[in-house]
Amino acid sequence: MPQPPRRPLPQNASAHTPETLIAHIRALMPNLAPAEQRVATEAISDPAGTAAQSISDLAARCHTSGATVIRFCRAMGFDGYPQLRLALAAAAQAANAGGERAVGSDIGPRDSLSEIIKKITYADARAVEETGAGLRPASLSAVVDVVVKARRVDIYGVGASAFVAMDLQQKLHRIGHVVYAWPDPHSAVTSAALLGPQDVAIGISHTGTTGDTIASLEQARQARAVTVTITNFPGSPITAVADHVLTTAARETTFRSGAMASRIAALTVVDCLFVAVAQRNYKQTMHALERTYAAVQARR
Repeated sequence: MPQPPRRPLPQNASAHTPETLIAHIRALMPNLAPAEQRVATEAISDPAGTAAQSISDLAARCHTSGATVIRFCRAMGFDGYPQLRLALAAAAQAANAGGERAVGSDIGPRDSLSEIIKKITYADARAVEETGAGLRPASLSAVVDVVVKARRVDIYGVGASAFVAMDLQQKLHRIGHVVYAWPDPHSAVTSAALLGPQDVAIGISHTGTTGDTIASLEQARQARAVTVTITNFPGSPITAVADHVLTTAARETTFRSGAMASRIAALTVVDCLFVAVAQRNYKQTMHALERTYAAVQARR
């Protein structure tokens, strides 16, 4: 299936905060040229050290040119290198003030069980914290608006994202919304074809490149449904077929982030979406929760 074009990279540096800058750079890396990715890798691995370097020193360290560094700065939404240096210094200071531990995400073959536990819990905790810091209230509110009014909500996701889709389906269904999760790609795309303008389709893909999920969301858009995506990469192909984008901020780990920190980050977005939807009609929500709790309680 031909992939939809990627969205342009964000150009507004004001969207970055010291707490979210590194997560933004990490999320936008797949859209960068190889030489720019080397600059991004250097900035992520050592923000303070990068901020202390001149543009020529950074270019030499990354085996590229000063012009490439400038292109990287602009891709991140900064006018030039001085602005990026200040932002990286602030990000490093925020990390130190927050007591961020120097725990690498990579798990080596000789790591002890204690080290594995520390690295896994650190990656998961940071995924939740950075996702929360980067989740824009305005974007979430717009999605809540359409979900609350929807006649029906379809949710698409395969692999690890299917578990996230089913979690959101269970949560919204329990408070009285008509919601379906479709982990099977053929069922998903046929269901999407039957949607209409009063419906909402949500596609979940960590990479934003999952062909089956993109196809289902594209089909839903052709049916004139409102389309939403939850993804880690705001410039990925799935965002080209989404009316609304909610982003996560999961760090890559040695053993497939798609089954680990990325799922935790996506579930964080799902929980925020569910609670915000539930809050819109508080009395109805509480009544539905009481009824469903009583129904299950009798079987425990």
